Amino acid sequence: MQQLQFIWKYIKRHKWQYIGGIITLFILDFANLYIPKTTGVITDGLAAHTMDLRGVWHNIVIILSIGLTLTIGRFLWRYFLFGAARSIEREIRDDMFAHLETLDVEYYNEHKTGDLMTRFTSDLNAVRMAIGPAVIAAFDAIVMTVMVIGQMMIYVNVKLTLAAIVPMFFIAVGELYYGNIMQKRFLERQEAVSELTDFVQESFSGVRVVKAFVQERAQIRAFAKANAKAKKKNLGIAKMEAVVMPLLDVVIGISSLITLLYGGVLALAGEITIGRFVAFHQYITMLVWPMIACGEAINMFSQGGAGIRRIQEVFAAQPEIADNRDVEEVSEIKGNIRLNHLTFLHRGHSEPTLKDISLNIKAGTTLAVIGRTGNGKSTMVNLLLHLYQTKRGMIFIDGTDINDISLKSLRENIAYVPQDNFLFSDTLKSNIAFGTDDAKMEEIVRATKTACIHDNIIAFPDGYETIVGERGVTLSGGQKQRSSIARAIKKNAPILILDDALSAVDTDTEEQILHNLKENRRGKTTILIAHRISTIQNADTILVLEDGEAKECGNHQELMALGGIYRDMFEKQQLEAQKNLAGMEEV
Repeated sequence: MQQLQFIWKYIKRHKWQYIGGIITLFILDFANLYIPKTTGVITDGLAAHTMDLRGVWHNIVIILSIGLTLTIGRFLWRYFLFGAARSIEREIRDDMFAHLETLDVEYYNEHKTGDLMTRFTSDLNAVRMAIGPAVIAAFDAIVMTVMVIGQMMIYVNVKLTLAAIVPMFFIAVGELYYGNIMQKRFLERQEAVSELTDFVQESFSGVRVVKAFVQERAQIRAFAKANAKAKKKNLGIAKMEAVVMPLLDVVIGISSLITLLYGGVLALAGEITIGRFVAFHQYITMLVWPMIACGEAINMFSQGGAGIRRIQEVFAAQPEIADNRDVEEVSEIKGNIRLNHLTFLHRGHSEPTLKDISLNIKAGTTLAVIGRTGNGKSTMVNLLLHLYQTKRGMIFIDGTDINDISLKSLRENIAYVPQDNFLFSDTLKSNIAFGTDDAKMEEIVRATKTACIHDNIIAFPDGYETIVGERGVTLSGGQKQRSSIARAIKKNAPILILDDALSAVDTDTEEQILHNLKENRRGKTTILIAHRISTIQNADTILVLEDGEAKECGNHQELMALGGIYRDMFEKQQLEAQKNLAGMEEV
């Protein structure tokens, strides 16, 4: 019932197309009835010598007219019903994509890309088949069967008709059982296809790791295993169809045999004419399509129901992070940030990632966050972006609780460079202009010069029109990082967050970028996440995280004077740098 309610709201939008298609189908089915009847009239007329050549031509014209009507009608019902199904497919796909865009980061942490892609393709295709071809097959089967049986009773013989349709009751009962089994098997098949799709997507995305660790054969074996599982589930459906469809042919054959035997007896006894016997046999032949169509419709409805169920799972997921009724649309953010006993526990974790952090970041200053891997640095910036939900009273922007600022206003005023430096499969120009309303070339160039990537870009044959590969794979790690920094600089937001965004550049380039940022970001808040102290030692405030807690806080000189975690990290990094330098001199 829920599946029907879900799809019905889309069908209602195209009700006139469905009505037009169904009316056309009804007219076609009605017109089809006259072909056997006209054939019977010609046969009886010729056998009884009561029809002349003019009468034959008259009936042939009738058959040709019916044929023309069928030709036009078949075009129209395809136009109406297939067109409506395609439109609904597009609308569901648009709605599903729009809904997925509203979901939280946590949802994508828990759901694989391959599975979501299967819902956009295979599942949605099954839904389209259920609301297009299946509707046609079901309506045509029911209407045609009722009309043909009625015509057989009225025009030919009631007893012969009842004898011929008895086997068809077995088909009706069997197909209900068949539909239940097929829906279950289709769900299993879709889950197996999702796993296969996700495996392929991950393998291609991580092909460099696969090759670097010489795991091609292992991946091939793993793919073969996933592929075999998908094959097994597909064969489960195919085996069911292989049993049901031949049985359907057997039942139809039995019905035809009854027609020939019993109908022949009635014709010899004079209860029906030869022409009506011929017409009856044609009517039985016309019932073959509805029986087959009924089986196909049940199959498509079963698959479509399974597909709708999987699509509904996407729509059922609701974002935890959403604007409440009292949110403020902030036109301008100055950049004052206050953390008030900030504590955060990731879903599924038993220990908080961040514990009781309190800090004031004045507008126009630079905060650096440093600490070992897994100590909550990235979690902190994700909370500032409101990508994760935090309790009220823990984060304030310009004195306003972050939960009271609309997501649009908040994120429009924050420029962010993530750790993964994601670039889209587009031109460098489009990637750098991403997130801004305009793409003025002089502003793009200014941003790339600040990020020290301009010279690299103009050295490419296509310059700023260079198409980067998937996730920016055609660029080096340092080029991707600097392109991401340029994109954030181009946004010119009051708050800039760099999450370990300089790890892939050399120290000279890093120093130049930091110098450029200092000039470019005067009066604006900047947050630097880093592992190298050389990156953050000139920051106004440095926060040292250890096990999710704020262990030390101050500027470089103050933290060095403490002689704690920060100083220990500084001395270790200095020692490593000296060892590397000595090694280079020996070479």
